[in-house]
Amino acid sequence: MIQLTATPASTLTDEPVHIRATGLRPSQIVIFQATLEDEKGNLFHSQAYYKASEVGEVDLDHAPSLGAQIAATDPKVSVTLERWYRAPGVTRIQVQEGHLRGALFLPPGEGRFPGVIDLFADIGGLIEYRASLLASHGFAALALAYCDYEDLPLHPEKIELEYFEEAVNFLLRHPKVLGPGIGIVSISKGAEIGLSMAIHLKQVIATVLINGPNFVFSTPQVYRGQISQPLSFSPQLVSINALGLAQFQYCFEEARSKASETFFLPIEKAQGHFLFIVGEDDKSINSKAYAEQATEQLRRNGKDNWTLLSYPGAGHMLEPPYSPLCCASKLSKLHLFMQWGGEVTLHAAAQEHSWKEIQKFLRKHLIPVVTSQL
Repeated sequence: MIQLTATPASTLTDEPVHIRATGLRPSQIVIFQATLEDEKGNLFHSQAYYKASEVGEVDLDHAPSLGAQIAATDPKVSVTLERWYRAPGVTRIQVQEGHLRGALFLPPGEGRFPGVIDLFADIGGLIEYRASLLASHGFAALALAYCDYEDLPLHPEKIELEYFEEAVNFLLRHPKVLGPGIGIVSISKGAEIGLSMAIHLKQVIATVLINGPNFVFSTPQVYRGQISQPLSFSPQLVSINALGLAQFQYCFEEARSKASETFFLPIEKAQGHFLFIVGEDDKSINSKAYAEQATEQLRRNGKDNWTLLSYPGAGHMLEPPYSPLCCASKLSKLHLFMQWGGEVTLHAAAQEHSWKEIQKFLRKHLIPVVTSQL
């Protein structure tokens, strides 16, 4: 009798699930199919083919996929799993205080918890899943919107860092947040903002920069009257691949090669620590080159407050683990389909490793080490 088990049956989306089939014939070819319906009713589907062992077992922790279309007509068995973005007891608080718009996720218990601000790219809206997962792992996480959400502008004429400074102060005022500093987890345009926050705001002491630039692009930044202009963009360097997907990774290289030092964000002025995470197959921006330039800037100024994790085969959209690879999507602002890059297996491995390193980095720099007094 064929039996299919999956443990645990209910867990967070970033936790591994052990799937195993027994009672098969030795060397039997079987199909594993997964279907998912999200909260909006969208259906997702995947499948893979496997060969049973000599004892009639397939253990997905060890068995390799055959990767071929093979007919199979054996009886079906199924099991239902629950995957959650929020652990039991995590609370969500809608944030509409002053100019701020976002959602604060707090772990269960009295606290106090290390505080983190979560920033995504400038696609608009409020993106909450990474913050809710961080809260599920013990962080007070603020998912912060900064464009195209409620009364925030669709296309801001400038990025005002005072807005993000207000978010930092809001988080540190919360009675369940452990001070005196906070962390940032950021990607793409959000990483540009996260880097600027680390430079200008002394309360930011641990900054994760995922596939971001070391300069301002597309929209000027303003902080206390000081304007940082964006680096020039070369549209003639946009390439379109055979699938009609746009690749932007070299569009700033012409301007970057000619730019003076003043165009690059003065990362050496930051007092906190940095974790750079780079996908080497990023088709959106030349993120590896930008991270290497930023770390060299730190090195020249006698700083060793950084770690660089560079992942071959990983694309731009590095997410928490066990999320599907988004190698391309439509950008409504630019009216085109963008290629983000990434090779499925290598990208998945990068997501699994980097997510653990992000949490380790944040805990190291946000949670004080208490030494005993003898």
